Amino acid sequence: MHQLKTLSKYSNSVLIIIIILLIPFSMMSQKKIPDDFCISNDELKLFDRINLLLVDYDKTQLQLSSSLSYVAEVHINDLQNNHPDTSICNLSSWSDKGTWTPCCYNKYVHNPDCMWDKPNELTPYPYRGYELVTYFEDGFNNDSVINLWSDSKEVLDMFLTQGDYSQKKWVCGGLSIGQNYVSLWFAQRKDTQKSAIVCENEQKSNDSIPLVIANNSSNVYYLIFGSFPNMHDAREALKKAKADDFKKSDILAKNNKFRIYLNKYSSLKEALYAKQQLPYAYREAWILKD
Repeated sequence: MHQLKTLSKYSNSVLIIIIILLIPFSMMSQKKIPDDFCISNDELKLFDRINLLLVDYDKTQLQLSSSLSYVAEVHINDLQNNHPDTSICNLSSWSDKGTWTPCCYNKYVHNPDCMWDKPNELTPYPYRGYELVTYFEDGFNNDSVINLWSDSKEVLDMFLTQGDYSQKKWVCGGLSIGQNYVSLWFAQRKDTQKSAIVCENEQKSNDSIPLVIANNSSNVYYLIFGSFPNMHDAREALKKAKADDFKKSDILAKNNKFRIYLNKYSSLKEALYAKQQLPYAYREAWILKD
């Protein structure tokens, strides 16, 4: 009888351990949204404009998600300060400078989970999110953002769940506006966190996240579109770039590599802006600092 009690005691302990192990790690690692998190008036107005655009296309309006808005703000700060998008990596990349999983998002390394799982990594929201990031050189406002998005078939497909997004049904969204970037997130499940509050000040202060870009005139930033093992292949690729109206394109030969650059710039800011404006066929171009 004593043995049975002992066995029962250990069985209960084993059962508790099994239950703990069955809890998804992602649920155990979820983080709380800071109590002082808020969105600016401009961000709220831009989100309202997005909902008006959806209504114009007979789509359901989105719930404003505090979780997705917080993820958007964290990513904006990472892009603004650490520039994980300045190499072969695109705007959906994350640096290794924070408490998140870093990733270089590009067509060569197919790892969309790194972006999709960020809401689950950074907030209590347990579902996937899908991000649209846009870079602006300067001088943008809500009107210019909406106009740019409305003129892009790819963006409208995402907004209206068409094309590659035809199997999606957006329920909530969140966004953040930075000095040069706008990050917008969509998700398919309701956010159960409390609604995002609007900051008491006219807009959020970015004093704690200064943009630091070296302005060294000796630096050159090349907008690279291809790297080739020999000069013959590079020249063939250059002909195509010239035919596509990249008049300043040329070959950069260095370290036994022959790279095609579409243009070159004296500042990272100029190169980032030019990269953002490239046509769809050249969207995988990257920036090389020399």
